[in-house]
Amino acid sequence: MSEPSASIGLIGGSGLYALAGLDEPREVRIDTPFGAPSDALIVGRVEGRSVAFLARHGREHRLLPSEVNYRANLYAMKRIGVTRVLSASAVGSMRETIHPREVVLPDQFIDHTRRRDATFFGGGAAAHVGLADPVCPEARRILVEAARAAGARTHDGGTYICIEGPAFSTRAESHLFRSWGADVIGMTNATEAKLAREAALCYATLALVTDYDCWHEEEEDVSVASVLENLRANARLAADILRRAVVGLPRSRSACACADALRAAVITPEEAIGPAVRERLGVILSDRGAS
Repeated sequence: MSEPSASIGLIGGSGLYALAGLDEPREVRIDTPFGAPSDALIVGRVEGRSVAFLARHGREHRLLPSEVNYRANLYAMKRIGVTRVLSASAVGSMRETIHPREVVLPDQFIDHTRRRDATFFGGGAAAHVGLADPVCPEARRILVEAARAAGARTHDGGTYICIEGPAFSTRAESHLFRSWGADVIGMTNATEAKLAREAALCYATLALVTDYDCWHEEEEDVSVASVLENLRANARLAADILRRAVVGLPRSRSACACADALRAAVITPEEAIGPAVRERLGVILSDRGAS
């Protein structure tokens, strides 16, 4: 049986382990040069649009944020034809004006992780992609419109600080991150954004607020127990927003430069990239500059 294809990738975070209402769903397991993805990709259709859904932490939530194989996840999606990735993630609010069960559509990231593989390159090929604006503007705009259409209180823009985890922040760290200008805090999305850019994929994230971290003196400190109820409500909302966004995405990519991310980013001369490295990078290099 031939490998299925999809043009839109959906990554579900904490609480969102499946996408209800997916037509013609098919479970696909893909091996990559970087290992196995977090789980099988569920390939199907949303109102005629081909999509691939992946549970970031596995469908049983067995992977810590630092254990997620982000490279394999993005590589697998690109290999089956995905050109845009929409992500959903649980986050903590760092602002009085951003409340639990609201959504934020970040346009910036601060990467405060320390021990992750956040590049496909190295080991014989060097590349330096531009990341000044790490989120695809078109995909993010579509998510904003979908969130508002779903009735969510929506914050258009913001800075997401990505920490290593799995522990939540200390109180001192939480106040420090606020002073840096962070609006929400999570443990996954900066890594995905970097890899998506290297893979020339459009990337945008839907940040679903569950708590106030631990900086807010008038609110309960964040804990798993305090987060779970909001996670369940947010998961239903996230699924609705993602389905709306899939339908709203234009068929072709013409309003962003994401597809050209590698055009001038690979520093190593073509002839100096050995066959083993070329095989490992595979689809990452296969359509440099293609749309």
